Amino acid sequence: MLLAPGNYGVDAQGADTSSPPGLPIFNLNGTANAPIVITGPETGPRPVLFGRNTHNTIRLANASYIVVRKLEVDGRGLAGFGVATQGPAHDITIEDNHFHGLGGDQQIVGISTTGQPTWNWIIRRNRIVGAGTGMYLGNSTGDSPFVNGLIENNLVIDSIGYCIQVKHQVVWTNIPAGMPTGKTTTIIRNNVFAKSATSSTGANARPNLLVGDCPPSGPGSTNGFAIYGNFFHRNPTEALFQGEGNIAFYDNVMVADDAAVRVQTHNGSVRDVFIFNNTVVSGGGSTAIAVSGGIGGTAQKVLGNAVFSVGTPISVSGATASASQNATDSFANAAVHVNNPTGALGALDLFPKAGSALRQAASPMISTGLDGFADWNRDFNATVRDFAYRGAYSGEGANPGWRLALDFKG
Repeated sequence: MLLAPGNYGVDAQGADTSSPPGLPIFNLNGTANAPIVITGPETGPRPVLFGRNTHNTIRLANASYIVVRKLEVDGRGLAGFGVATQGPAHDITIEDNHFHGLGGDQQIVGISTTGQPTWNWIIRRNRIVGAGTGMYLGNSTGDSPFVNGLIENNLVIDSIGYCIQVKHQVVWTNIPAGMPTGKTTTIIRNNVFAKSATSSTGANARPNLLVGDCPPSGPGSTNGFAIYGNFFHRNPTEALFQGEGNIAFYDNVMVADDAAVRVQTHNGSVRDVFIFNNTVVSGGGSTAIAVSGGIGGTAQKVLGNAVFSVGTPISVSGATASASQNATDSFANAAVHVNNPTGALGALDLFPKAGSALRQAASPMISTGLDGFADWNRDFNATVRDFAYRGAYSGEGANPGWRLALDFKG
């Protein structure tokens, strides 16, 4: 279905039009080979769906193999979410959409799957600006598992709360037909997550990205996350990333006002954790990368990172946690190692300087056990990695790849 450009949900005078508002996608089911596609034009002005106080805008229930793309959602500062599940929905693609006007309250969400088990979702190349929460995938009670997702190449900026939160999960009961019960990995890659002065403070402060634990037993209990190639830019009130469960966190570039990475118990447990080949610049006094709380029979490894911080660069605790082969220095000395660590966006450049000590040819990072992760041997620029380099980039001198910006990662 091709939607023509124009305003949907209001008449020429700006008054709300008749029910049903928004875009209800109920009882529609495509197939893997023939999904149902709802799209705006490939170029030019987009269809604009206006939000309501009474309804969420794009609503899914009993839907599968649906693609929603090239639309604009203007929440108008009202109470409706941009996308929300109202019933089971799987194999859903939300891509190339623009969400704004969703910042009237921290609880208003750009893309939400609260209340329903969801699996095989692709959320790709969406622009979410100024939402209360950019994406909220799952439920605070842990009973709405988000399984085997792919979240890539999105731009999520100026959120009041989380840019993205993927909630923890309790033991699965009443598993829907078709939901994967074997081991799966939700991939979060090549996104830009940035917060600003709009962020909540105090008890309402939230990280840019938070991921929760898998079920403690039964189906789904070996699931995890691969989080890589993302640009995290600033959070004046919280850490850039917080997580628990099974996590691989690698090849990310992080500019922090204070803490960058916090792996710790939240609603579940800290399990197998690999934090490797990230570049972190932190201007605050907290520990830049902190890992604690690993449960017995698991391992937490922090290796091959380049960390420049005012506070402690790396702290790991627990019998199963270790840190090795990292390159660390003070925030003040970051300019010795990378091209321009304190420049404004456009000039900011964390690529290693020519001759930088971030290349340790005599002791390349030992990468044993990492080859099971997606793109494990590619750097932030997707270049085949030379493990002599510490941090997110494999190279030195002029950066041949994408310049850090609050825009889609090229």
